[in-house]
Amino acid sequence: MLLRGHALITKDDRFDRSPQVPTTRSTTFEFNKKEKPMGLLDGKVAIVTGAGRGIGRDEALLLASEGAKLVINDVGASLQGEGGDKSPAQDVADIIIANGGEAVVNGDDISTWNGGKNVIEQAVDTFGSMDILVNNAGILRDKMSFNMNESDWDDVIRVHLKGHFAPAQHAAVYWRNKAKSGEEVTGRIINTSSEAGLYGNAGQANYSTAKGGIVSLTWVLARELERYGVTVNAIAPRARTRMTENLFGEMAKSDEGFDEWDPKNVANLIGFLASDNAADVTGQIFVVFGGNVWAMGGFVPVGELHRDHAWTPSELADAKGDLFKGVSSGIPKFSFF
Repeated sequence: MLLRGHALITKDDRFDRSPQVPTTRSTTFEFNKKEKPMGLLDGKVAIVTGAGRGIGRDEALLLASEGAKLVINDVGASLQGEGGDKSPAQDVADIIIANGGEAVVNGDDISTWNGGKNVIEQAVDTFGSMDILVNNAGILRDKMSFNMNESDWDDVIRVHLKGHFAPAQHAAVYWRNKAKSGEEVTGRIINTSSEAGLYGNAGQANYSTAKGGIVSLTWVLARELERYGVTVNAIAPRARTRMTENLFGEMAKSDEGFDEWDPKNVANLIGFLASDNAADVTGQIFVVFGGNVWAMGGFVPVGELHRDHAWTPSELADAKGDLFKGVSSGIPKFSFF
Protein backbone atom coordinates (compact mmCIF):
# COMPACT_ATOMS: atom_id res chain seq x y z
CA MET A 1 0.00 0.00 0.00
CA LEU A 2 1.49 3.34 -1.04
CA LEU A 3 0.19 6.63 0.24
CA ARG A 4 1.53 9.74 -1.44
CA GLY A 5 1.64 13.27 -0.09
CA HIS A 6 4.49 15.16 1.47
CA ALA A 7 2.92 15.78 4.87
CA LEU A 8 -0.12 15.47 7.05
CA ILE A 9 0.44 18.92 8.56
CA THR A 10 -0.98 21.84 6.62
CA LYS A 11 0.29 25.40 6.40
CA ASP A 12 -2.17 26.26 9.17
CA ASP A 13 -0.19 24.05 11.56
CA ARG A 14 0.07 25.63 14.98
CA PHE A 15 3.86 25.38 15.12
CA ASP A 16 5.63 27.32 12.37
CA ARG A 17 8.67 25.13 11.65
CA SER A 18 10.69 27.77 9.79
CA PRO A 19 14.17 28.25 11.29
CA GLN A 20 14.69 31.67 12.89
CA VAL A 21 17.99 31.54 14.76
CA PRO A 22 20.38 28.71 13.88
CA THR A 23 21.82 26.92 16.91
CA THR A 24 23.87 23.79 17.41
CA ARG A 25 21.22 21.88 19.32
CA SER A 26 17.80 23.05 18.25
CA THR A 27 15.76 25.03 15.80
CA THR A 28 13.56 27.87 17.02
CA PHE A 29 9.89 27.78 16.03
CA GLU A 30 7.37 30.60 15.96
CA PHE A 31 3.90 30.13 17.32
CA ASN A 32 1.24 30.64 14.67
CA LYS A 33 -0.70 33.71 15.77
CA LYS A 34 -3.79 32.70 13.81
CA GLU A 35 -6.74 31.29 15.69
CA LYS A 36 -5.80 27.78 16.80
CA PRO A 37 -7.65 25.01 14.98
CA MET A 38 -8.74 21.94 16.89
CA GLY A 39 -5.77 19.61 17.17
CA LEU A 40 -5.99 15.88 16.51
CA LEU A 41 -4.60 15.25 20.00
CA ASP A 42 -6.19 17.95 22.14
CA GLY A 43 -6.41 16.75 25.74
CA LYS A 44 -4.08 13.78 25.19
CA VAL A 45 -0.93 13.11 27.19
CA ALA A 46 2.05 11.71 25.30
CA ILE A 47 5.48 10.33 26.17
CA VAL A 48 8.26 10.28 23.58
CA THR A 49 11.47 8.48 24.53
CA GLY A 50 14.71 9.63 22.98
CA ALA A 51 12.99 12.93 22.20
CA GLY A 52 15.97 15.26 22.59
CA ARG A 53 17.23 14.88 19.03
CA GLY A 54 16.45 13.49 15.60
CA ILE A 55 13.17 11.75 14.86
CA GLY A 56 12.07 11.76 18.51
CA ARG A 57 12.48 15.52 18.70
CA ASP A 58 10.25 16.13 15.69
CA GLU A 59 7.74 13.55 16.92
CA ALA A 60 7.44 15.41 20.22
CA LEU A 61 7.03 18.78 18.49
CA LEU A 62 4.42 17.37 16.11
CA LEU A 63 2.38 15.79 18.92
CA ALA A 64 2.51 19.07 20.86
CA SER A 65 1.45 21.03 17.78
CA GLU A 66 -1.63 18.80 17.61
CA GLY A 67 -2.54 19.63 21.21
CA ALA A 68 -0.93 16.86 23.26
CA LYS A 69 0.83 17.45 26.57
CA LEU A 70 4.33 16.01 26.45
CA VAL A 71 6.79 14.15 28.61
CA ILE A 72 10.14 14.55 26.86
CA ASN A 73 12.34 11.60 27.81
CA ASP A 74 16.03 11.60 26.95
CA VAL A 75 19.14 10.78 28.95
CA GLY A 76 21.18 12.85 26.49
CA ALA A 77 23.72 10.12 25.80
CA SER A 78 26.06 9.97 22.83
CA LEU A 79 25.20 7.91 19.77
CA GLN A 80 27.14 5.05 21.38
CA GLY A 81 25.14 5.38 24.62
CA GLU A 82 27.80 7.14 26.67
CA GLY A 83 27.50 10.17 28.93
CA GLY A 84 24.38 12.19 29.70
CA ASP A 85 23.05 15.67 28.99
CA LYS A 86 19.51 16.87 29.73
CA SER A 87 19.83 20.03 27.65
CA PRO A 88 18.56 18.52 24.35
CA ALA A 89 15.37 17.34 26.06
CA GLN A 90 15.02 20.67 27.86
CA ASP A 91 15.41 22.52 24.55
CA VAL A 92 12.44 20.59 23.12
CA ALA A 93 10.32 21.22 26.20
CA ASP A 94 11.21 24.92 26.11
CA ILE A 95 10.09 25.20 22.48
CA ILE A 96 6.75 23.57 23.30
CA ILE A 97 6.17 25.76 26.34
CA ALA A 98 7.19 28.92 24.49
CA ASN A 99 4.60 28.09 21.85
CA GLY A 100 1.81 27.75 24.40
CA GLY A 101 2.01 24.01 24.96
CA GLU A 102 2.73 21.92 28.05
CA ALA A 103 5.80 19.75 28.47
CA VAL A 104 8.08 18.32 31.15
CA VAL A 105 11.46 16.64 30.92
CA ASN A 106 12.21 13.11 32.09
CA GLY A 107 15.81 11.90 32.33
CA ASP A 108 15.19 8.29 33.35
CA ASP A 109 16.96 5.44 31.62
CA ILE A 110 13.97 3.66 30.06
CA SER A 111 16.07 0.55 29.43
CA THR A 112 15.74 -0.17 33.17
CA TRP A 113 12.56 -1.49 34.77
CA ASN A 114 12.30 1.41 37.19
CA GLY A 115 13.07 3.92 34.45
CA GLY A 116 10.20 2.57 32.37
CA LYS A 117 7.91 2.78 35.39
CA ASN A 118 9.02 6.28 36.37
CA VAL A 119 8.32 7.87 32.99
CA ILE A 120 4.76 6.49 32.97
CA GLU A 121 4.17 7.62 36.55
CA GLN A 122 5.53 11.10 35.82
CA ALA A 123 3.05 11.53 32.97
CA VAL A 124 0.13 10.47 35.16
CA ASP A 125 1.27 12.47 38.19
CA THR A 126 1.95 15.61 36.15
CA PHE A 127 -0.94 15.64 33.70
CA GLY A 128 -3.49 13.27 35.26
CA SER A 129 -3.38 10.60 32.57
CA MET A 130 -1.27 8.93 29.89
CA ASP A 131 -2.60 8.23 26.40
CA ILE A 132 0.29 7.90 23.97
CA LEU A 133 3.68 6.19 24.26
CA VAL A 134 6.17 6.66 21.43
CA ASN A 135 9.18 4.39 21.93
CA ASN A 136 12.07 5.90 20.02
CA ALA A 137 15.26 5.84 22.13
CA GLY A 138 18.22 3.94 20.75
CA ILE A 139 21.99 3.72 20.30
CA LEU A 140 24.40 2.25 17.77
CA ARG A 141 27.44 0.00 18.11
CA ASP A 142 27.89 -1.10 14.51
CA LYS A 143 30.45 -3.86 13.93
CA MET A 144 30.70 -7.06 11.95
CA SER A 145 29.74 -10.07 14.07
CA PHE A 146 33.33 -11.32 14.27
CA ASN A 147 34.48 -7.95 15.68
CA MET A 148 31.62 -7.40 18.13
CA ASN A 149 32.20 -7.77 21.87
CA GLU A 150 29.71 -8.69 24.58
CA SER A 151 28.99 -5.12 25.69
CA ASP A 152 28.34 -4.05 22.08
CA TRP A 153 25.66 -6.73 21.90
CA ASP A 154 24.20 -6.31 25.39
CA ASP A 155 23.97 -2.52 25.38
CA VAL A 156 22.22 -2.23 22.01
CA ILE A 157 19.74 -5.02 22.84
CA ARG A 158 19.08 -3.43 26.24
CA VAL A 159 18.51 0.14 25.04
CA HIS A 160 16.41 -0.75 22.01
CA LEU A 161 14.48 -3.89 22.98
CA LYS A 162 14.22 -3.60 26.75
CA GLY A 163 13.94 0.17 26.31
CA HIS A 164 10.76 -0.48 24.33
CA PHE A 165 9.34 -3.16 26.60
CA ALA A 166 9.94 -1.54 30.01
CA PRO A 167 7.80 1.59 29.45
CA ALA A 168 5.30 -0.40 27.36
CA GLN A 169 4.82 -2.91 30.17
CA HIS A 170 4.08 -0.21 32.73
CA ALA A 171 1.83 1.60 30.27
CA ALA A 172 -0.04 -1.67 29.72
CA VAL A 173 -0.55 -2.09 33.46
CA TYR A 174 -1.89 1.47 33.71
CA TRP A 175 -4.32 1.06 30.82
CA ARG A 176 -5.48 -2.40 31.89
CA ASN A 177 -6.25 -1.19 35.40
CA LYS A 178 -8.07 1.81 33.95
CA ALA A 179 -10.17 -0.39 31.66
CA LYS A 180 -10.98 -2.87 34.42
CA SER A 181 -12.27 0.00 36.57
CA GLY A 182 -14.77 0.86 33.86
CA GLU A 183 -12.99 3.90 32.37
CA GLU A 184 -12.68 4.37 28.62
CA VAL A 185 -9.18 3.76 27.26
CA THR A 186 -7.82 5.02 23.95
CA GLY A 187 -4.19 4.07 24.44
CA ARG A 188 -1.56 4.23 21.72
CA ILE A 189 1.87 2.61 21.61
CA ILE A 190 4.04 3.44 18.60
CA ASN A 191 7.33 1.57 18.42
CA THR A 192 10.38 2.30 16.30
CA SER A 193 11.80 -0.58 14.28
CA SER A 194 13.98 -0.35 11.19
CA GLU A 195 14.39 -1.95 7.79
CA ALA A 196 17.50 -3.44 9.36
CA GLY A 197 15.10 -5.31 11.64
CA LEU A 198 12.85 -6.35 8.77
CA TYR A 199 15.62 -7.58 6.46
CA GLY A 200 18.83 -7.88 8.49
CA ASN A 201 21.76 -5.57 7.75
CA ALA A 202 25.38 -6.70 7.62
CA GLY A 203 27.48 -4.98 10.28
CA GLN A 204 24.46 -4.53 12.56
CA ALA A 205 23.83 -7.91 14.17
CA ASN A 206 22.93 -6.29 17.50
CA TYR A 207 20.82 -3.46 16.05
CA SER A 208 19.04 -5.65 13.48
CA THR A 209 18.21 -8.26 16.11
CA ALA A 210 16.82 -5.63 18.48
CA LYS A 211 14.75 -3.99 15.74
CA GLY A 212 13.44 -7.37 14.56
CA GLY A 213 12.47 -8.14 18.14
CA ILE A 214 10.57 -4.85 18.28
CA VAL A 215 8.45 -5.99 15.32
CA SER A 216 7.49 -9.19 17.15
CA LEU A 217 6.93 -7.25 20.37
CA THR A 218 4.56 -4.95 18.47
CA TRP A 219 2.48 -7.89 17.29
CA VAL A 220 2.39 -9.45 20.76
CA LEU A 221 1.35 -6.24 22.51
CA ALA A 222 -1.27 -5.52 19.82
CA ARG A 223 -2.86 -8.93 20.44
CA GLU A 224 -2.71 -8.61 24.22
CA LEU A 225 -3.93 -5.04 24.60
CA GLU A 226 -6.61 -4.77 21.92
CA ARG A 227 -9.32 -5.83 24.39
CA TYR A 228 -8.41 -2.88 26.62
CA GLY A 229 -8.73 -0.22 23.91
CA VAL A 230 -5.02 0.05 23.11
CA THR A 231 -3.49 0.00 19.63
CA VAL A 232 0.15 -0.92 19.04
CA ASN A 233 1.98 -0.18 15.80
CA ALA A 234 5.58 0.27 14.67
CA ILE A 235 7.42 2.37 12.13
CA ALA A 236 10.58 1.62 10.17
CA PRO A 237 11.70 5.11 9.16
CA ARG A 238 14.25 6.49 6.73
CA ALA A 239 15.36 9.94 7.85
CA ARG A 240 18.43 12.06 8.46
CA THR A 241 19.51 11.63 12.09
CA ARG A 242 22.69 11.10 14.07
CA MET A 243 22.28 7.40 13.36
CA THR A 244 22.07 7.73 9.58
CA GLU A 245 24.22 10.74 8.68
CA ASN A 246 27.36 8.61 8.45
CA LEU A 247 25.54 6.06 6.29
CA PHE A 248 24.00 8.40 3.73
CA GLY A 249 26.33 11.40 3.87
CA GLU A 250 25.73 14.19 1.37
CA MET A 251 22.91 12.36 -0.40
CA ALA A 252 20.78 12.89 2.70
CA LYS A 253 21.08 16.67 2.63
CA SER A 254 18.68 18.92 0.73
CA ASP A 255 19.19 22.65 0.25
CA GLU A 256 16.04 23.31 -1.75
CA GLY A 257 12.70 21.74 -2.57
CA PHE A 258 11.06 18.93 -0.64
CA ASP A 259 13.51 17.28 1.74
CA GLU A 260 12.59 13.60 1.69
CA TRP A 261 15.11 12.84 4.45
CA ASP A 262 13.61 15.36 6.91
CA PRO A 263 12.57 13.66 10.20
CA LYS A 264 9.38 15.76 10.14
CA ASN A 265 8.07 13.44 7.43
CA VAL A 266 8.21 10.57 9.91
CA ALA A 267 6.62 12.64 12.68
CA ASN A 268 3.48 13.17 10.59
CA LEU A 269 2.81 9.43 10.51
CA ILE A 270 3.22 9.31 14.29
CA GLY A 271 0.62 12.07 14.64
CA PHE A 272 -1.88 10.04 12.64
CA LEU A 273 -1.23 6.77 14.48
CA ALA A 274 -1.56 8.55 17.85
CA SER A 275 -4.96 10.00 16.95
CA ASP A 276 -8.50 8.68 17.29
CA ASN A 277 -8.55 8.41 13.48
CA ALA A 278 -6.27 5.37 13.80
CA ALA A 279 -8.42 3.53 16.35
CA ASP A 280 -8.85 0.64 13.89
CA VAL A 281 -5.17 0.42 12.98
CA THR A 282 -3.18 -1.97 15.16
CA GLY A 283 -0.45 -4.58 14.83
CA GLN A 284 0.85 -2.82 11.71
CA ILE A 285 4.40 -2.07 10.61
CA PHE A 286 5.00 0.97 8.40
CA VAL A 287 8.02 1.92 6.33
CA VAL A 288 8.07 5.69 5.87
CA PHE A 289 10.38 7.76 3.71
CA GLY A 290 9.74 11.27 2.46
CA GLY A 291 6.18 11.43 1.16
CA ASN A 292 5.85 7.65 0.93
CA VAL A 293 4.24 5.31 3.46
CA TRP A 294 4.13 1.54 3.04
CA ALA A 295 2.01 -0.76 5.23
CA MET A 296 4.08 -3.92 5.52
CA GLY A 297 2.56 -7.38 5.82
CA GLY A 298 3.82 -10.13 8.08
CA PHE A 299 5.85 -13.15 6.97
CA VAL A 300 4.25 -15.08 4.11
CA PRO A 301 5.25 -18.38 2.46
CA VAL A 302 7.35 -18.14 -0.71
CA GLY A 303 7.46 -21.90 -1.32
CA GLU A 304 5.95 -25.08 0.11
CA LEU A 305 5.98 -28.85 0.12
CA HIS A 306 3.08 -31.08 1.23
CA ARG A 307 2.45 -34.77 1.79
CA ASP A 308 0.86 -36.97 4.46
CA HIS A 309 4.09 -38.33 6.00
CA ALA A 310 7.50 -37.04 7.02
CA TRP A 311 10.32 -36.13 4.68
CA THR A 312 13.76 -37.68 4.99
CA PRO A 313 16.84 -35.46 4.59
CA SER A 314 17.60 -37.03 1.22
CA GLU A 315 14.04 -36.55 0.00
CA LEU A 316 14.13 -32.90 1.04
CA ALA A 317 17.36 -32.49 -0.90
CA ASP A 318 15.67 -33.98 -3.95
CA ALA A 319 12.60 -31.72 -3.48
CA LYS A 320 14.62 -28.54 -2.98
CA GLY A 321 13.78 -27.33 -6.46
CA ASP A 322 10.05 -27.66 -5.74
CA LEU A 323 10.35 -25.89 -2.38
CA PHE A 324 12.08 -22.91 -3.98
CA LYS A 325 10.32 -23.10 -7.35
CA GLY A 326 10.39 -19.67 -8.96
CA VAL A 327 12.22 -18.03 -6.04
CA SER A 328 15.81 -17.76 -4.89
CA SER A 329 17.14 -20.04 -2.17
CA GLY A 330 19.80 -17.44 -1.34
CA ILE A 331 19.80 -14.51 1.06
CA PRO A 332 16.63 -12.39 0.68
CA LYS A 333 17.32 -8.95 -0.77
CA PHE A 334 17.52 -5.98 1.58
CA SER A 335 14.38 -3.82 1.45
CA PHE A 336 11.94 -3.60 -1.44
CA PHE A 337 12.81 -0.37 -3.26
